[in-house]
Amino acid sequence: MRTCAERGPFARVLVTRTAGSVPREAGTSMVVWHDGQDGTIGGGRLEWDAVRDARAMIGRGGISERTYPLGPELGQCCGGSVTLVTEVFDAHSLPSSLPYARPLRPASSLPPKIANRLATMPPQLVPLIIDGWLIETAHVETRHLWIWGAGHVGRALVNVLAPLPDLSITWVDIARDRFPDNIPEGVTEVIAADPPLLAAHAPKSAEHIILTHSHQIDLDLCHALLSRGFSALGVIGSATKWARFRNRLTSLGHSPAQISRIACPIGDPTLGKHPQAIALGVATRLLARADSDQDKETGTT
Repeated sequence: MRTCAERGPFARVLVTRTAGSVPREAGTSMVVWHDGQDGTIGGGRLEWDAVRDARAMIGRGGISERTYPLGPELGQCCGGSVTLVTEVFDAHSLPSSLPYARPLRPASSLPPKIANRLATMPPQLVPLIIDGWLIETAHVETRHLWIWGAGHVGRALVNVLAPLPDLSITWVDIARDRFPDNIPEGVTEVIAADPPLLAAHAPKSAEHIILTHSHQIDLDLCHALLSRGFSALGVIGSATKWARFRNRLTSLGHSPAQISRIACPIGDPTLGKHPQAIALGVATRLLARADSDQDKETGTT
């Protein structure tokens, strides 16, 4: 949102409650300024009306709440209902920290009951409305993804993944001129003359995708990350490249069980070798893995 604030006042549209079949879940948001927007709450007539109303609010400021019955009012076949809170910010009114509480109706001060709850409120995805106050907590723990290499495939992959929520991307290459001029918001650019040395500083819970310009760097990264530990690891390459890597990693002392945790080739080979096709395949696998992990946590089969 701070990037949006550089353009001047803007409105944030937040889904706070849903019922029935709806295009996006509670906690989804988008930002709207006079001549553009970023993000989506699901498109269609709902988003059209929300953007129109948000732009009308930018000039006068404030906060508003409205529930939209998607079927009878907007003619969308989803049939459920969505409650939106639209709030105007500028560079000075952006919240400095979370949790962040504000009244949906005029109020003089934060009630002690809510202030006490804020002090111990755990992170959660869905915003809360308590006694007319809208509360957003600290973010739920983010997935950490390290992308090694800023070539064609690396750039395509970052462009596909950067807009996804709850994904923190660290993008590594050996020199600044290997990166594009504009790095997407939420992506941390890291220049490392010797990338395998940097691997020792990656969180052990991180996921990694290796696609540098050098097979030797790719191999050294695999070796370093097998020694360091990781949540998931994929390497771009052919079956021939991976066969050679397996032999080299075995000679470096890694067991077959350890080596088998590495996915190579990455993505879905049936989609082809175009950078965007590889990026789509990798992104699909990442999202499927996240869904699988969530199912395990909740006991869903």
